[in-house]
Amino acid sequence: MRKLTYYVAVTLDGFIAGPDGSFDFFPFEGEVRETIMAECPETLPVVARGPLGLTDTPNQRFDTILMGRSTYEAGLPIGMTSPYPQLRQYVISSTLTETPSDVTLVADDPVGLVRELKKEDGLDIWLCGGGKLAGALIDEIDELIIKRNPFVIGSGIPLFESPFAVTGFTVSANRSFDSGVHMTTFNRK
Repeated sequence: MRKLTYYVAVTLDGFIAGPDGSFDFFPFEGEVRETIMAECPETLPVVARGPLGLTDTPNQRFDTILMGRSTYEAGLPIGMTSPYPQLRQYVISSTLTETPSDVTLVADDPVGLVRELKKEDGLDIWLCGGGKLAGALIDEIDELIIKRNPFVIGSGIPLFESPFAVTGFTVSANRSFDSGVHMTTFNRK
């Protein structure tokens, strides 16, 4: 069965984006960049793949992506209406009314969608963001890959936005990079 993996960068104080949804303060350089390009090149958006020489690079880990509305809309100001054409793209939103034909809009029941996707053959499913969607899908998340960055921002979009509940995970891998970034993989208990 396929896994749902929440693969995301986060600050020390638990935010995946600033209050305005910005995330450009997360560095993409050095060992972290090389690791992402080698292990998860499909997690780089279409605008980066060409300049990085990844245009024809096959997907390594994921073949499907789930995004909340705000995560999807981050690319719209630069005309990126299909940010990950190398993946099956799903946007979960009750307010969006249209997307390009290669981006599937899902108005409700993200849990039902994930359960159906997990039954299919293929690579794993990438939960890209945001915090509200991650909160709605917490019980379906099989794995977390957290790229913890060595700084705080004080406020923003949290890693999870959900009611209080204790959900256990165990550490299965941890890598430290010279930049101070720690990439930790957690699996559901």
